[in-house]
Amino acid sequence: MTKLLEGKKGLILGVANKRSIAWAIAQSAAHHGAQLAFTYQGERLMENVKELADTLPGSLIFPCDVMQEDQVTSLFDNIQKSWGGLDFVAHCIAFAKAEDLESDYVKTKKDGFDTALGVSAYSLTAVCQKAAPLLEARGGGSVITLTYLGGDRVSPRYNVMGVAKAALQSSVRYLAYDLGAKNIRVNAISAGPINTLAARGISGFTDMLKMVKEKAPLKRNTEAAEVGDTATFLFSSLSRGITGQTIYVDSGYSILAV
Repeated sequence: MTKLLEGKKGLILGVANKRSIAWAIAQSAAHHGAQLAFTYQGERLMENVKELADTLPGSLIFPCDVMQEDQVTSLFDNIQKSWGGLDFVAHCIAFAKAEDLESDYVKTKKDGFDTALGVSAYSLTAVCQKAAPLLEARGGGSVITLTYLGGDRVSPRYNVMGVAKAALQSSVRYLAYDLGAKNIRVNAISAGPINTLAARGISGFTDMLKMVKEKAPLKRNTEAAEVGDTATFLFSSLSRGITGQTIYVDSGYSILAV
């Protein structure tokens, strides 16, 4: 059987460890034939990312802090030199200060707001600015990002991250409009709660898992591999008519009114 991403080259931003949703996306894309490049932020994460990347032959790794414009520029310069172009990008980056996920949203300070919106939302725009010429060089391509239902509705203690995800989802639509003429598609995947290191920083996360399992139509929590396979679909030509959308991979929880 022909692999969906045979001969494709993709960039994955945001792998932290083997439990990361970004890593599940990488595994699915590699299984379907893609060659991948990864980023890491700081020396602390380099060893983790390198260890994982080494399990996928032909992978590249580069440093990149998305809040540093020179590092974003350097990342795409390196990809240009290595590959000459890109077929897809997975933006799996989000961050908010711990104190802003522990209290009430109304107590959010400006620096916390700016940090969450900058890292979690604006970084997608910054990445698309630099990625667009490389995607266009390969005849177009696909960009995906990760969001959560807390960007559509109030999720207690998700707080400023919910506001950031709302901005991210709006950015997806505007980027899809701007880049569509270049045959570049931009979509978001809204995953149900998954037990990652980042998610465990959200107050009450265990309760969120229990509630979704009880109430979702499929009566189970979302698996990272399900998100990975949805990303592979969005990277592939099978989704060539889909752009500017948020695709829910959450066992159906998002259809409920409760």
